[in-house]
Amino acid sequence: MAEEGAVRVTTREEGPVVRRLEIEVDPKRVRRAFDRAYRDLAKRARVKGFRAGKAPRSVLEKMFGPQVREEIERLLVSESLPEAVEEAGVRPVAEPSIDAQAPEEDAPFRYTAEIEVKPTIALPTLEGLPASQPAVEVSDTDVLEQMENLRERHAQLVEEEEGTTAAQGSVLKIDFVGRIDGEPFEGGTGQDVELEIGSDRFIPGFEDQLQGSCTGEDREVSVTFPDDYANEELAGKEAVFAVHVVSVQRREMPELDDEFAKDLGEFEDLAALRERVRSDLTEQQQGKADAALRQSVLDALVERTEFDVPASLIERRLQSQLSRAHRELEGSVPHEQLHGQLDAWREGWRPRAERDVREALLLEAVAAEREIEIADEELDARLEEMAESQGMDAQRLRSAYQDGELLDAMRVQLKDEKALAFLCAEAKIEETSDS
Repeated sequence: MAEEGAVRVTTREEGPVVRRLEIEVDPKRVRRAFDRAYRDLAKRARVKGFRAGKAPRSVLEKMFGPQVREEIERLLVSESLPEAVEEAGVRPVAEPSIDAQAPEEDAPFRYTAEIEVKPTIALPTLEGLPASQPAVEVSDTDVLEQMENLRERHAQLVEEEEGTTAAQGSVLKIDFVGRIDGEPFEGGTGQDVELEIGSDRFIPGFEDQLQGSCTGEDREVSVTFPDDYANEELAGKEAVFAVHVVSVQRREMPELDDEFAKDLGEFEDLAALRERVRSDLTEQQQGKADAALRQSVLDALVERTEFDVPASLIERRLQSQLSRAHRELEGSVPHEQLHGQLDAWREGWRPRAERDVREALLLEAVAAEREIEIADEELDARLEEMAESQGMDAQRLRSAYQDGELLDAMRVQLKDEKALAFLCAEAKIEETSDS
């Protein structure tokens, strides 16, 4: 005989990642819910002709019956669904879809819950997955190119002699006023603006028309804003800029010698700087090579493992990406344009979101099969690393992560990293060349 107030559950598979629970709540439990609902209602209802809390239930039923049934339905579902899910032995990955009819007093309350669950994943052999990793090769040319970049970053701006005309690479300081149909427009005015000819930072054609100018010269520059210009009010329109050249300068790069290395503050001579540059480039290439290896191993695992991905997990991942993009762009992009772009990204980003979820589910399955766990000491070590990299006090960061969800998310991340490291260590790796 069923326990009084029990929940009966029948589970049906509607697909690889969908379970349909048919749930029945015992009539006695339904009766208690009705009694409780009307007792609570009587305390707060104000009914004409009756003192507060004294309105008969029959009157309340006539006045509030439909609303009470809706409230009881929500109450019974919220109370019984966790029990039903536990009895069915399923683990929902999203809020279930509920289909229920209004409950009747002294009758069983029946409803269905459609629940998405994680897929059962049959993993392939994890040892020996084929993978590729680029060779780490830092050439003398790479080092020299980076040294030249350092020279450029430390170049000094030097005033050209009077009468020198601007050419490619010249750095101009300019004042300007832009007009459309003879009227100045918002954002079309600037003073002491630095412009390097050939940098293509300005509207197409703007920089070209300043070649040959010299300090103190005034020029009229005519341009057409591109049709896809970010500011839709200016897109495709013709504008005329009155430009005054305040100065013409050139970048003067330092000599690549011991003095240059010493000026950087931490090198005895040029050889020491060159060695640091080579070491940094090697570290950067190694990081990229390791990332390429990890992705290659994941690609091999995905190719060999077929399973359905719950749609709700894809949607959750996609919504997270879109929300982050919205936060980053809000205020810098017009509202309508931003939301139009987000709608386009919603479809364009969906395949990547599905792939991210697929990879996460696979790494979770690998960790489970190989019994990979994360100790509290590993969490502490990661928090220490994060605090050091962010220049924060480790104890303050640890306090911020006392929220259970944050710690759980970090534990999942570390477990994924461990699972992926295991796959890479067991993979059959082919070294490739970028050349």
